[in-house]
Amino acid sequence: MASKDKRPQIVFIDDDAKAGDLMLRFIDEKKYRYEIFKNPDHAMEFINANHIDLVVTDLRMPGMTGMEVLAEVKNKDADIPVIMMTAFSTVDNAIEALRLGAADFIKKPYDMDELLILIEKTLQHHNLETENLLLKRQLSDEQHRYGMLGKSESMQKVYSMIEKIADIRCNVILEGESGCGKELAARAIHYQSSVADRPFIVIDCGSLTDSLLESELFGHEKGAFTGAMQSKMGLLEMASGGTVFLDEICNISDAMQTKLMRVVQEQVVQRVGGIKPVAIDVRFVVATNRNLEEMVAQDKFRHDLYHRLNVVKMRMPSLTERKDDIPELIQHFVNHFADRFNRNVKGFDASSVQQLCEYEWPGNVRELRNLVERHVALADSELLSLEGLPTINPKGNAIDADLPTLEELDRRYILKLLEKYSNNREKTATALGINKSTLWRRLQQYQKLTDSDG
Repeated sequence: MASKDKRPQIVFIDDDAKAGDLMLRFIDEKKYRYEIFKNPDHAMEFINANHIDLVVTDLRMPGMTGMEVLAEVKNKDADIPVIMMTAFSTVDNAIEALRLGAADFIKKPYDMDELLILIEKTLQHHNLETENLLLKRQLSDEQHRYGMLGKSESMQKVYSMIEKIADIRCNVILEGESGCGKELAARAIHYQSSVADRPFIVIDCGSLTDSLLESELFGHEKGAFTGAMQSKMGLLEMASGGTVFLDEICNISDAMQTKLMRVVQEQVVQRVGGIKPVAIDVRFVVATNRNLEEMVAQDKFRHDLYHRLNVVKMRMPSLTERKDDIPELIQHFVNHFADRFNRNVKGFDASSVQQLCEYEWPGNVRELRNLVERHVALADSELLSLEGLPTINPKGNAIDADLPTLEELDRRYILKLLEKYSNNREKTATALGINKSTLWRRLQQYQKLTDSDG
């Protein structure tokens, strides 16, 4: 029986008790479930009896070696990532482990922060690969060929454009409001192409500082900056042969735009602290909820980068422009969350569907998805109704000012925190547990609603 606990399950194996004690002290129990073993045989008994998301094992141990652990784990499930811990003298063995299927390795002695970052990165990469695999399977089904729902005229134009450009390997700019499905369109472009089996990597440009974005994109050499304990391949190298999706590209600095332009133009990267250029073959699909052409005219975005990226421009329609698709989207999300939450829910009543179709949806499909999720989670009958819960009216306001919607409560809370931190967005975003880009988009949405009310 599958566990209801969604935290990743990690197995840590090291015959050195001090290593296990360090892991106990530093690992975040809120983020991970973990089991620590000194005996690799006992560890394998646990692995064979449970669902495992990641194994971290020492290379040299009495009895079963790390290489043998790797082989048995991969025999059980080839998709389970394994991180190998190794002393400097056995690095060659670790490299051999990579060839045999290990996800990564770390040299002893290591800093615990370094190991925890590697664990997080490995899990993120594994989740991305799993997600891509599921999407590829979904896109092989003709009914969900593009990974998007909707038969409206505006969506038919989107599908037609995807068909035309999928195999051209040209760069693409996706424009559209937040929440309208730009990332889904980028995925569809990649998975309809002849390189669908190559990497598809998503990078949120708005959530990273310049230095972090540069390191993530280009990679770095050992010692390039404080904390760079070992060389790291950048995401652009990893994506070679495939597609990179740069979300919210409008948020990157002028300096980063200059560096990115050279990569787009010459298809070479240079790691931070490195001197040797590395050739890549990457298709760039970029997204923005702002008009890049206007930003170029205002000197807020480099014209040379814009023209390198703007081979094809594709606009994703807002939900207001495709209202014929709303009933199908509602039912899809109802079915999805009813299954996820184990709720016996069939759908919304006809009156509620009509109200949802008349609403303006400033948050687009993302807002619709969240609303359906909330109602299914709180459902106490098979048929959902908007009457029993505070929700929305066609103008997008709370039905009852004394019973605000969850969106309205979110808005009030965010603005209160912003006031508390004297409009410091970084501190506010940290307190909310979201990134600055997400906070910025929320505030922009609140401003639009305020302007429309005025």
